[in-house]
Amino acid sequence: MYLCQIDMKNDKSQNGLGVMLITGATSGFGAAIARMAAAQGFKLVITGRREERLTAIARELGEAVLKSLVFDVRDLAATQQALSGLLPAEVPTILVNNAGLAVGKEPIDQGLYEDWNRMIDTNVKGLLHVTRELTPRMEAGTRIINIGSIAGRQAYPGGAVYNASKFAVDGLTTAMRMDLLPRGIQVAQVAPGAADTEFSSVRFKGDQSMVANVYQGYKPLQAEDVADAVLYIATRPSHVSIQDLLIMPAAQASAYHFHKT
Repeated sequence: MYLCQIDMKNDKSQNGLGVMLITGATSGFGAAIARMAAAQGFKLVITGRREERLTAIARELGEAVLKSLVFDVRDLAATQQALSGLLPAEVPTILVNNAGLAVGKEPIDQGLYEDWNRMIDTNVKGLLHVTRELTPRMEAGTRIINIGSIAGRQAYPGGAVYNASKFAVDGLTTAMRMDLLPRGIQVAQVAPGAADTEFSSVRFKGDQSMVANVYQGYKPLQAEDVADAVLYIATRPSHVSIQDLLIMPAAQASAYHFHKT
């Protein structure tokens, strides 16, 4: 079990729009959400596996960061240890379950067990670990925003286990919304299409020729596009619940239909 934390400010009176806790804040969507949320006036609790990157983000955002927690959401004990230490002023008013990844694109009969376990443990069990630890402390009027994917709506060749994990996020989001409705906690999902982040580099295990091919011939989403959608949901009036938002690049019509030039 690995855990490191960096304490920043803990004054609830200075929390502005509230406290946003973002998992997987070291890169991609998570880092973009953190930057945009800080700029809009949120106080932040940011988490991630990579201590050096998380420390750099915390330093960049300065006093906006209440706490920076280094742990792997797959590790239940580490997740419990990290999140149980949050002070009342650090419990999120907005929880962004962003940590997730795709690894490999082999057909089901050639897939690697370690890749499958990594996706399921991060995308599904990690979301459950964080949600279970935080929701008992979240109050009426707070929100949870899960980062899903077009891959959670439409399956495609070579994506079976990633598809399964994101279909699970879609189903969990719907069920969580029902479970938490009596407590006044809203639950939303942002499901992006093709986005130019570290996603493909991780999926193809650093093979840059394959990564370049993914985004060739069209303009994909940027991390900031997805962050903008998350912040839109996070800042709606309390009587407005944006429950589901599918966001695609203009050149993409489905999980496998692209217009490339």
